[in-house]
Parts: sequence; structure tokens; C-alpha cells
Amino acid sequence: MVYIPEGEFLSRIGPTEFLKDLEKYVGLEAVREWKKLLDVVLPMSAAATALPPLSIRGDWGVLSTAAARYAPSLLKSFIQIGPQGALGATKLLRPFSEIIDSLELKNPFIRNWVDLLCFLLAGVKSNGTLTAEMVYMFAEWYKPGCLLEYPLHGSGAVVDALVRGMQKFGGRLALGTHVENILVENGRAIGVKLRSGQIVRAKKAVVSNASMWDTLNLLPADAIPKSYQTKVKETPQCESFMHLHLGFDSQDILEGLGIHHIVVNDWSRGVDADQNVVLISVPSVLGKDLAPPGKHVLHAYTPGTEPFGLWEGLDRRSAEYRGLKAERSEVMWRAVERALGPGFSRENCDVKLVGTPLTHQRFLRRNRGTYGPAIKAGEATFPGHSTPIPQLFCCGDSTFPGIGVPAVAASGAIVANSLVSVSQHSELLDAVGI
Repeated sequence: MVYIPEGEFLSRIGPTEFLKDLEKYVGLEAVREWKKLLDVVLPMSAAATALPPLSIRGDWGVLSTAAARYAPSLLKSFIQIGPQGALGATKLLRPFSEIIDSLELKNPFIRNWVDLLCFLLAGVKSNGTLTAEMVYMFAEWYKPGCLLEYPLHGSGAVVDALVRGMQKFGGRLALGTHVENILVENGRAIGVKLRSGQIVRAKKAVVSNASMWDTLNLLPADAIPKSYQTKVKETPQCESFMHLHLGFDSQDILEGLGIHHIVVNDWSRGVDADQNVVLISVPSVLGKDLAPPGKHVLHAYTPGTEPFGLWEGLDRRSAEYRGLKAERSEVMWRAVERALGPGFSRENCDVKLVGTPLTHQRFLRRNRGTYGPAIKAGEATFPGHSTPIPQLFCCGDSTFPGIGVPAVAASGAIVANSLVSVSQHSELLDAVGI
């Protein structure tokens, strides 16, 4: 469900459903421009998806595992999209706004909607989001026959499956195990020291999925070149989050309640303005085992738009902190009340938890509670996965391809691939059938 200044509608995926909403709430000019955009973007998706992310690695072996292995499918995709599409494919590593501008799309709603999609995916608007990311996601959302899938038993089931896979092949997951330092000897990363004092030595490499700022703080200062330290410290950051977690009775809630809701209060402020966009998820709508019988669980949040500076230095036990939590969470409460209807009562919630940038910083160990680097396509590129310290690799949203679950998953795969030989990597690609 989408709640915007123009009205409220159920945003459906697929090539035609959204056009009906556009015509009803915005007008025929918006329909014409949206069709124009899809006509250019969807053919480009063949090039964007011809190279599986699992084929990429961070060394010259990529010429074998990606370029040579998938050359026929790449060539086929370029033949399918034709000269015009091939020309568009050269823009995949440019900002998506350049596609919008080249098509001379003027409708304010279309431009705002695209900015919203980009911001929710990558933490920056269309002028900072890679075209390749948006082309990939447009294919997922707007191609004929596309579907949205939701994991049985909730997204936690995906985590559980990944843990099972890791353990199946001899991996071990250590929870509640704070890493105090990354150990460097003779200029090489050799393991980590835990807060308990235990040392875990690396057989092949140390891989950090902490942010670039947090990884830097785990390293001895004299082990890192000054130029690298400066580059990390000068990298701009996205803002942080406000969170609202609720548990409540389902009996008085609107029938047919959807799982996801987006609220935009004012387009003119921009989708990246604080207190302007709220995302809501009610996973128990689909996953009945995610809440007790007759109950719902809900998560609402402001997507990387909450300024850390408002919270910096506050005592989490102080009255000032509690007052600011109440004030800054009100926008989420109002969005939830709008989405759930008059049957919802905040006073009757069984569970009420408000998270702030300080919560984000503390529980997720994120520098300044940040969403990640605010690196704009066309102005700079996300760092690769190797570091100036041999045997230390980084993955996650501080590395290529960037912010967002699809990009972060790809970064982890790239590092894992880089730690095995080219022949082993090829065998793995054969095993998974790509």
C-alpha cells in the first residue's frame, strides 16, 4: 500500500497494473512517461542480468569465471536488445538520473517516484544510484510475469538456511562474540582478538563486514597507510534510522491488511528529508507463525533519514532522551495509524519499542548509526574488497556494489569467490547450475 499526497493505492508489480494507478491518481501524461521509461529500461535488463553475480571475483580470475564463461550469453543479450539497447547498456555504471534526463521525463510524480525507489534501494536518489541496480530491480518489479516472493516463516528463515549451509560445510557461527581488534603481524592480518581475550587465528584471511569506519577502528593505527585512513574518514555517510516495533491484537484491524506500506508526507521536501518517508512491515500478515494467535507484529522505520547529530552525546537514561524519542517517533505512530485504520490503538499495544540512531549504533555497531556510505554514482565508486593490509578483505555496504541487501549479498559472494582458486570457483558455479 502506498500513501502519498496524491492519494492511496495498492502498488502492484507487473507491466500494466501500475499504469492504472498512474492514470487514476496522476494522469495520462504520467502514464505516457512511465511507458517511455519502461521501453528503455526493460530491454537493458538483459545486459544487466546476463552476468550472474556469483561469477564475479576480485582478481584476474574473473576473466575465466565471468567474461569467458558467460561470453555467449552476454553476446546473445546484446544481440537481443539491438544497437539502441546496447548503447543504453553502456550507461549501466552511470547515475540512473541520466536515463531519466535523456528521455526528457518532466512529470513531477514520475521523477519523485523514481527517486523514492532509488532511495529505498540504495540510500541515495536517482542522481546517485547506479543504473545497473535500478535496471535489475525494474526487471524484478515490472517485467511481464514477475512475482514477489516471501520466505515461509519470515525472512529469518533465510538467515537460518544460510547458517545451516555454513555449518554443513564445516563453518562455525559464534554469537555474542565481540571482536576487539583485528590482529596484524609483519604487515599481514593474521586473526582477531575477542573481548574475552581469546585469539582466533585465520587460516587464509580475515573478512570484515563491518562498515569501513568500524573496520578502521579495529585496526592498529600504525598498520594502515595515512592516505587510506584519510579516505575512509572523508567518505560521506548516509543518516541513521528511527524504528518502531509493535505487538498488538489483530481482531480490530482492517480485513485484507497488506504486509508492506509506504507513507510519503510531502514530495516537495524530497524523499531523503527527515521525518518525511515511513516504511511499515507487518510480516505476521503472511507468516502466521511470526506472532502469537490473534496477534500481529509490526516494524516501522524512517529509511536512513534520521540525523545522528540530534542524538549525539545524549544519555540514553535521561529524560531528555526519552522526550526526544517520543517526539521523533510520532511520525511513525501517525503512519501506522493511517495504515492500520481506526481499529488500531497505540494505547492497547502489548509491545512498544522505539529505536533511535543511538540504538542503531549500539546494537548494530554502526559508526554514528549510519545506513552506510553516501557514495553517489558518477561522482565516486564504492571501494573494492581488498585492503592495504594483505589477508584482510572487506564486504558489506562499504564495498562494491554498495548499499542494500542484493548489493551486500553480492559483495560477500565476491570475497568468498576470491578466496578460492579459479578452478574451485568454476566447480562451484557448475554445482549450482549457473
